[in-house]
Amino acid sequence: MIASEPGMRVAAVGSRDVGRAAALAADLGGAKAYGSYAELCADPDVEAVYVATPHAQHLRVAELAIAEGKAVLCEKPLTASLADAERLVKLAREAGVFLMEAMWMRFNPLVRRLATDERFGTIRSVQATFGFPLAFDATHRLWDPATGGGTVLDLGVYPIALAHFLLGVPEEIHVTGSLAPSGVDAEAGILLTYPGGARALLDTSLLSPMANAATIVGTGLRADIDAPFWAPSRMVLRGPGVEPEEHLLDPAQGGYEGQVREVAAALAEGRTESAIMPLDDSLAVMRVMEEVRARLGAL
Repeated sequence: MIASEPGMRVAAVGSRDVGRAAALAADLGGAKAYGSYAELCADPDVEAVYVATPHAQHLRVAELAIAEGKAVLCEKPLTASLADAERLVKLAREAGVFLMEAMWMRFNPLVRRLATDERFGTIRSVQATFGFPLAFDATHRLWDPATGGGTVLDLGVYPIALAHFLLGVPEEIHVTGSLAPSGVDAEAGILLTYPGGARALLDTSLLSPMANAATIVGTGLRADIDAPFWAPSRMVLRGPGVEPEEHLLDPAQGGYEGQVREVAAALAEGRTESAIMPLDDSLAVMRVMEEVRARLGAL
């Protein structure tokens, strides 16, 4: 995706395994390959670093990049804990270095329409699920607390982020769910309530096959978003006196393209944060996830 954007190229690939880095670099057209993230971040040809490591490594790699003055696009969740996220944001702001969470859902035109179409009126309810059954294996990153495992950080971040985008910070958080033998959260049912009675009903699981779709209900319209709701290509709007409206995504306007273009624009304009995916929003979602995991007793 980066390599296909005008004016952008993949200058280098970093991995703890230099062989894997070299293989990917070759696929990307001869980019440099490094066997450490420190070497990658120190490369003078690198202007921005995309961090796509397991959650527990986000902080360390992003810190290296920020220390070298490189812009950072960091995969969700920003880090594996609220304290680490707050630390990373503080570092970036103090250094005056661009940092953004790679929440591609926020750049999807169909999702963004939910906040801009005035016909919705006031949004009263957000319902979203994300889950699939994954056989328990203590060594798998999603079941391992050392790698930031659990359903909330990896899957639940999307429905929680959608609710935050449309409804803001909740007044109350109610949680039910269960833990895996390794101590990470295996499933979570979440009810978030907001001023005036608005609510978000969210479900995430590594135990059960879910619809992975979303429904947004306003006082004027309802939106049914097909799976996968975090990267939708189709949405149908319905309401009293309104014929169902089908909205399809232009393949050239997906979320990945949008977030890469935002990084490029920020560098060109000298911005250190994104107005589309602000760091304060990333921290707010982290606070909800931390509370959900704490109430479940997850490691």
